[in-house]
Amino acid sequence: MGCGAACVANVAVCFNLRARVRPRDSGRKRTSHGMGNKMIREITIGLLALAASAACANAQSGAAMARGKYLVDTVMTCHNCHTPRGPNGLIMDKALSGGLRFNEPPFDVTASNITGDRETGIGAWSVEDIKKLLSTGVRPNGIPVADIMPTAFYKVLTADDLTAIATYVHSLPPVKNAVPAPVYKIKLPPTMVPNADKPMTKADLSDKLKMGFYLVTIAHCMECHSPMGPKGRDFSRTGAGGFELPGPWGVSVSRNITSSKSKGLGNWTDDEIKRAITQGISRDGSKLKPPMGYPFYAKMTPADLDAIVAYLRTVPAID
Repeated sequence: MGCGAACVANVAVCFNLRARVRPRDSGRKRTSHGMGNKMIREITIGLLALAASAACANAQSGAAMARGKYLVDTVMTCHNCHTPRGPNGLIMDKALSGGLRFNEPPFDVTASNITGDRETGIGAWSVEDIKKLLSTGVRPNGIPVADIMPTAFYKVLTADDLTAIATYVHSLPPVKNAVPAPVYKIKLPPTMVPNADKPMTKADLSDKLKMGFYLVTIAHCMECHSPMGPKGRDFSRTGAGGFELPGPWGVSVSRNITSSKSKGLGNWTDDEIKRAITQGISRDGSKLKPPMGYPFYAKMTPADLDAIVAYLRTVPAID
């Protein structure tokens, strides 16, 4: 039973209690003592209903926080960019306090501190401010973020997931870590992700293939696994790979993840695809390079992994 249904049931029980509580002799004239007992009963019933409602609200809030944390820590791999790196990898005691630098022709930006620190992070932002940034790419001060932040892919987020992510991020404890201010060199046209320009619904996610598309989109897989063209990301070759990704790991070149049997995943088994996603091991046993967030994907639920693989099977083959 869902929390809302449970809440209704609890209130219904309260009213049933009211219906069963009767004076012993309905023919007798009610006394002030009887009226007092009735008032106590009604107050008690009201308090029970309020307690049930509060319990439901707390459960819903807890579920939203858990969902937000799951998406941030797994599918969306927010730590991959927003957590500082040291010689031994991510510095998790400074989680999400600012991370990778992207110095490219259009911009020179460092992944922001998204903890609750009011001076160096986003502690002064509201949940609605965070939701606006995620869905539009615009900060509360009206300045857009660089498109290395894949907000174009987040337009597909369901209303509940958008709120859950923003609520969880808003709850992050403050970590003081100043990052350099962004420098924008060239104004880029907005990125338009095919079939992902509006929020999906809960009903959509009951379909396995749609769920797979949803997860692949909010994980912004095709941001890296599609090549660049003269006007930005070339989604006419979605999933064809060939995009270079420089970083502390050296230079990675994204792989072809279409259903091509010669260049892509067409001849891979489901388990081989899952191993590549969660362990960074290719079909031939070789180790794959970052920045793909293998340790984060390893924490995804089996159902989510199944949906992702099912969707990848449908990506048109490109050789």
